[in-house]
Amino acid sequence: MSTKKFFKVFVSLLVASLLLAACGSAATEEAAAAEPAVEEATPAEEVAEPAAEEAASTDFVFGILMVGVYNNKGWDQAHYDAGLYIEDQIPGTSMIYIDKVNTADRPGTTAAQLAEELVSKGANLIIFNSDDMKDSATEFAVNHPDVYVIYSTGDTEWVEGANYQELANMKNIMGRMEYGKMIAGCTAALTSETGKIGFLGPLINEETRRLAASAYLGAEYCWQNYAGKDPADLTFEVNWIGFWFNIPGVTSDPSQVTDDFFNSGYDVVISGIDTTEALVEAKKFADGGQTVYAIPYDYEGACEQAPEVCLGVPYFNWGPSYKEAIQEAIDGTWTNSWEWLDPDWTDINNKDTSMIGFKKGDALSAENSATIDAFIAELAGGLNLWTGPLNLQDGTEYLADGEVATDYQIWYLPQLLEGMIGLSSAAE
Repeated sequence: MSTKKFFKVFVSLLVASLLLAACGSAATEEAAAAEPAVEEATPAEEVAEPAAEEAASTDFVFGILMVGVYNNKGWDQAHYDAGLYIEDQIPGTSMIYIDKVNTADRPGTTAAQLAEELVSKGANLIIFNSDDMKDSATEFAVNHPDVYVIYSTGDTEWVEGANYQELANMKNIMGRMEYGKMIAGCTAALTSETGKIGFLGPLINEETRRLAASAYLGAEYCWQNYAGKDPADLTFEVNWIGFWFNIPGVTSDPSQVTDDFFNSGYDVVISGIDTTEALVEAKKFADGGQTVYAIPYDYEGACEQAPEVCLGVPYFNWGPSYKEAIQEAIDGTWTNSWEWLDPDWTDINNKDTSMIGFKKGDALSAENSATIDAFIAELAGGLNLWTGPLNLQDGTEYLADGEVATDYQIWYLPQLLEGMIGLSSAAE
């Protein structure tokens, strides 16, 4: 065979061989695609690890610092539940938190230091949930301009406020619980047979003065306008324990303060503290044969502690406002702001729209329930109980006849109102 002829045969055989190999490879790939995939026995954590890393890189983590215990059926549980609401409403968000952020439970540790711990765990935004954390919230916001901060109850971002400090990464969010307390006061006045209402107060500051005063205004209005009774026959007394909840050896015992009210002829106690002692004590007295009631605070489910003596609870619904703020942070549309939010008067108990609600208790009579509805309708229609004439506790004129209080006058209420019994400052 000539070299030329041999080369032609060789090339033909080589091409045929390559075509057969290509066809065989394609057939193998098609067969593999048609058969179920069989994975090697790999430990589950190794399979999950890449997915977990990917989720962590896309999540928006928000941290909450809570002044008390996260499940206290009060202020802190309302914040914890708001965190759960956000996780449910905004895909890709996750909550981390530290509770019992106070000097008694964590001596020598500041809220700013604990916020650093949350940042180290991935938090992009920190919620400081108590007025007690004011200095730490400001310190942290200044030192971490790249971390979003919500300081609830505060006024640092209120341009017209007394403590304005422009911090681009901070929002102040608070609900107008003054309305909730007015409803609580009205409920107490309609129910009381003795005309003696006690108010279990926490520490004394501008916030707690205006909330106690709001409860008094609601009680006085409904005592006179719905119950048709003489205002002179109404007693409204405030006793302060010294903090938002009981700290043995530091505060007055809220259980004992409540007992003192009931033992002195007061038949309704309105709570202004973060926990449910007033309700628990009311049940003890009721079990002993006395007709007494309580109105807890902060948390929608508080009445569950003792439904038979609970008239209702004014509560915070932080979820919608926190959701809006966190969505702004995620979208890059965040602006610093001060927000003092009304209830949604079309439905104050709407979980998706209303910052302030009032949940009626089992102990509220049907007649008084209807009256409460009428009172809420009045508030929704523009009734403003912060209208003069009103004097401060020492007799100084606060609002002239027909004068409507400004936000500034209400927020920074310097004393309790005339007609209220109790201390207006810790120095008294």
